[in-house]
Amino acid sequence: MARFSRRHFIATAGVLATVPLLKGCFGNPPGPSSQSGAPGTTGSPAAPVASAVKPGEEPEVKTAKIGYLPIVEAAPLIVALTKGFFAKHGMTEIKIEKQANWGSARDNIKIGSAGGGLDGSQWQMPMPYLISEGIITDKAKVPMYILCQLNTQGNAIALASKHKGKGLGVNLTGKGASYLKELASSGKKFKAAYTFPKANQEFWIRYWLAAGGINPETDVDLLTVPTAQTVADMKRGAMDAFSTGDPWPNRIVSEGFGFTPVLTAEIWKAHPEEYLGIRKDWVDKNPLATQAILKGIMEAQQWCDNFDNRKELATILSAREYFGVPEAVILGPLMGKYELGERKVDDKSLAVLYWKDSKGSVSYPYKSHDLWFLTESVRWGFLPKETLANAKTLIDGVNREDLWKKAAISLGIPAADIPTSTSRGVEEFFDGVKFDPEKPQAYLDSLKIKKV
Repeated sequence: MARFSRRHFIATAGVLATVPLLKGCFGNPPGPSSQSGAPGTTGSPAAPVASAVKPGEEPEVKTAKIGYLPIVEAAPLIVALTKGFFAKHGMTEIKIEKQANWGSARDNIKIGSAGGGLDGSQWQMPMPYLISEGIITDKAKVPMYILCQLNTQGNAIALASKHKGKGLGVNLTGKGASYLKELASSGKKFKAAYTFPKANQEFWIRYWLAAGGINPETDVDLLTVPTAQTVADMKRGAMDAFSTGDPWPNRIVSEGFGFTPVLTAEIWKAHPEEYLGIRKDWVDKNPLATQAILKGIMEAQQWCDNFDNRKELATILSAREYFGVPEAVILGPLMGKYELGERKVDDKSLAVLYWKDSKGSVSYPYKSHDLWFLTESVRWGFLPKETLANAKTLIDGVNREDLWKKAAISLGIPAADIPTSTSRGVEEFFDGVKFDPEKPQAYLDSLKIKKV
């Protein structure tokens, strides 16, 4: 990948509005969640899980420190811990640690577990690339490996109730776009928030706005708000909209001060969402432990994807040490039952999915998806245009889909569930725009609203 100048770092990285809080999280009970043996679904003892570790495959270490954020993307990590899947594969002392915000995860991965931080974490994309290149770590490069995708879908864009009836639906063209432009011209720009700049949740809201003819650079104000703060900030009127994962969009509807005009699954069905990324030095030093972590997560993803388990999943996630929200707020979206405020959705295919979706594997980290995130970063000026010319080299250095395949084969995953190509092929969005990973520049050229 092309080198970035000091001026470019400053211009593209911007001010990251998440305040770094190392080794902790606001509202956590003392100490991280950890696993010794096989704890129960909310930390209580459970029946021991039979070890699946084969002779000669014992992991080099039994522990690792993995970060997560309290959104449904984290479910496979939490389930792998609480249901004993990590322990089953020899990671009997693994710890998962709730992060105050994405800035905390970034800073904890930078210092590593040796310094009291993290070995790996759940990530929005393309954060592992930005960390590897030092773009969001004060130029300190921390090489990362992407090991699996944690989920697809499970995100939404939520709006304050005062915007009901203004035409702000899945498609903004017409009434909705006119309304937002009128707000801008009157000096009362629509304020839309996401949980970390230049990553997934900003991309979803930018794509939705731009597809409706709204330029997110000029027609609205964009801001960063930590995940757990989104509901409180909207309630007090600090913003008009936010983009984040369940259960937070559903919570504003359940509490009666907002609505959800669009699910990200309606913008791009079976879209890539969040990923597990671990420091390269940790993976290289602990290849067997890495395989154990991957196998534990894969089993957890399959468990999560069984809708018969979703009631129990809601119970697990609602616990104070994880999400700390009412179970009912989580269960509806997990079942694909959305009370959106202006309409209802009852469709499991639009719910968060963890193992399989309408296009095949969810867990496998397609390199073509990484390319879309990098291309979208170029679209909005977050990365330089020459990124696309060097994208293959960059992606090959970060995306370790080969380690995913190795773990899948060892786990006995059927060959039909193991992708044979690193590309999922042409992707189509709700507005008819298509992304061909063989022609990323053509995708950029087709977009009417962009910064580049």
